[in-house]
Amino acid sequence: MTNTKLTLDDIADLRAYEREREEFRAHVIDLKKRRRVAVGPFVTLLFENRDTIRFQIQEMARVEKIISDEGVQNELDVYNPLIPERGSLAATLFIELTTKEDLLEWLPQLVGIERAVSLRLSDGDVVQARPDAAHEKQLTRDTTTASVHYIHFDLTPDQVAKVELGTVSVAVDLPAYAHTANLPKATIAEMLADLKG
Repeated sequence: MTNTKLTLDDIADLRAYEREREEFRAHVIDLKKRRRVAVGPFVTLLFENRDTIRFQIQEMARVEKIISDEGVQNELDVYNPLIPERGSLAATLFIELTTKEDLLEWLPQLVGIERAVSLRLSDGDVVQARPDAAHEKQLTRDTTTASVHYIHFDLTPDQVAKVELGTVSVAVDLPAYAHTANLPKATIAEMLADLKG
């Protein structure tokens, strides 16, 4: 069930969600600690799964007071593609800059970042990121980039076996921003749960 897409029945109405929110929020915060990876000084990847996406939709519905089935279905249509399927990973890439000056300086230099991310496996095998098709049209520009991107990694069964046996790092490889981070064992364990479905 970890990789199945969410349906209307999985999203609690606002009153029911308020009753479970504190416990579910604590669970997702703990989950995100294992699934979040900093790559360099201000790029972070969050490897998404069914619980992180359900939390995103529940919180969106809560804040925006979305109560109709149609409204919730719209959110499901947007976020369900970020629940990884067997043999793949899905991540939200955040460019975490806080000042207008930093955004103006860096976002033009990071154009194409959604295609410059890769997983590096222990034997030197590289799995290149694939931008999420639905979001790419909205987020890609020639002269500047967005602060948030949605990306996927598609692995062969052989590559999944390599993840299980060795070390894994994630890299961003742009002229202005070239950084690599080794993934902790807890993050690799979470990834394997996604990859194996």
